[in-house]
Amino acid sequence: MKTKPVLCPERLRHVPRQFSWIDQRLVRERHIRGRSPEALALYLLLCTVGDAQGLSYYSDATAGDLLGLDCARLRAARDELVGAGLIAWRRPFYQVLSLEGPAPVAAASAPIAPAPREGGVRRAGDILRALIEEAS
Repeated sequence: MKTKPVLCPERLRHVPRQFSWIDQRLVRERHIRGRSPEALALYLLLCTVGDAQGLSYYSDATAGDLLGLDCARLRAARDELVGAGLIAWRRPFYQVLSLEGPAPVAAASAPIAPAPREGGVRRAGDILRALIEEAS
């Protein structure tokens, strides 16, 4: 194994106190292949600002301003990530999804279905299946 030199030891990265991560499987399993630069920028922002469950609630105006995207380009980037099964979105919430599990069945750009009235939590796969059944 090749030894990699540390180029700037005084600036070594450390795990920060706040929570955020980018899963290496995003690259290894080629989830980023074919994604637009705008979608990748939005994904990076959502990974950075999300909590431990991957949830964040940045407004379209704030996300667009931070990324330099107008409303249409931000919407297209969001739809692309939803369709790729990388995020879920229901205004005003975003959720970065786990890379584990099956690939998305269809490129759905509609917001996720509401949670059951009992207040229970639904898995993303169950939500996607319900959306597909409704569309059929």
